[in-house]
Amino acid sequence: MPRLSMHNMNHTPNKARLLVVEDEVNLLEGIRTVLELDGYDVVTAENGAQALTQLRSGHPLPELIVSDIMMPVMSGIELLTEVRKNPEWITIPFIFLTARSEKSDVQRGKQLGVDDYLIKPFDAPDLLIAVESRLNRIKAINSVASGAIVDLKQRILTILHHEFRTPLTFIVAYADMLNNAETYTLSNEEMLTFLKGVNTGAARLRRLIENFIQLVEMETSDARRNYEMRRTFIENLPELLQEAAMDVFTPEVKHTVTMDIEGTLPAFLGDLHYLCSAVIHLLDNAVKFSPVDQPIVLGARTAMLPRKGEPGVEIWVRDSGRGIEPVELSRIWESFYQIDRVTFEDQGTGTGLAIVRAVAELHGGEVTVQSALGAGSTFSLFLPLKPD
Repeated sequence: MPRLSMHNMNHTPNKARLLVVEDEVNLLEGIRTVLELDGYDVVTAENGAQALTQLRSGHPLPELIVSDIMMPVMSGIELLTEVRKNPEWITIPFIFLTARSEKSDVQRGKQLGVDDYLIKPFDAPDLLIAVESRLNRIKAINSVASGAIVDLKQRILTILHHEFRTPLTFIVAYADMLNNAETYTLSNEEMLTFLKGVNTGAARLRRLIENFIQLVEMETSDARRNYEMRRTFIENLPELLQEAAMDVFTPEVKHTVTMDIEGTLPAFLGDLHYLCSAVIHLLDNAVKFSPVDQPIVLGARTAMLPRKGEPGVEIWVRDSGRGIEPVELSRIWESFYQIDRVTFEDQGTGTGLAIVRAVAELHGGEVTVQSALGAGSTFSLFLPLKPD
């Protein structure tokens, strides 16, 4: 039983809900008393099976679980295993109560991700400190996660407001004029201009929607399933790169692209659709950030994967844009992330590079970027010759 001491015990109710699991009834009641005196809302169970029943009861979930290891019916190790299987419970901090002789169980608990241990016998302050520290830790983690979610929501709302509203405005305006052609007495040339405007807006909307759909696909099992079904030996990479370049560098695009492709490239397994999409995103990104009078280079060569050290193929795109601050290099691959969009008034959804990274990972590959402020950037997609 924990040795009770009223020294430094805080009687201010903090109302955190705790689940205590212990088969020795006297010890269970002693722990409950210590925690309730400190203001916690405590529910108890005498084994892991009772604890699971409590968790599944529909009552508010505990914010922390304190459990013995050796118990009848269901042990603490088995309880922790079940808790970590459930997505709704996986973040609940877990503290084990253990005897010094249970070393193997301690090691097993660490493998399963237990948060802390208390060795019996323990003092009341030791219990309270362990509980408080774990609750504070999970609150800090939740606070950071909540802030990240708010930031992501804001980024998405900004993108939706600008990127979807702009082409819709053009489409509606041009369509309204065409619908009232007699009122505006439009010439054939003006009508053709308006039709082109509607088509441009519709194409931009289509691409935005396709990007969102593809990003969702990459975040789910759909992409893996598609890759397994469609992958084939890529024996003519230059043809794929040429197709991607033609998709981006249409007559309306004033930029030019130069190809720098190694003479003989080895074949490798890949998904033609996903790889072409990734190259298109890299080229779109280069067009967006490069001055019109500066060339964009699309290249491919044999290379070793930077982290894995395996032989592979590198597809790279070099632009002549403003460059990227070193502190931003790791974040540019995040979904919906854009570097100071308001200041630079950049277009796009911030999904392109996230899709490129996802395509690389799907193929067992890697992505890198080398950049210098004022001198442009080179983005590379590395693909292994033998996928994982």
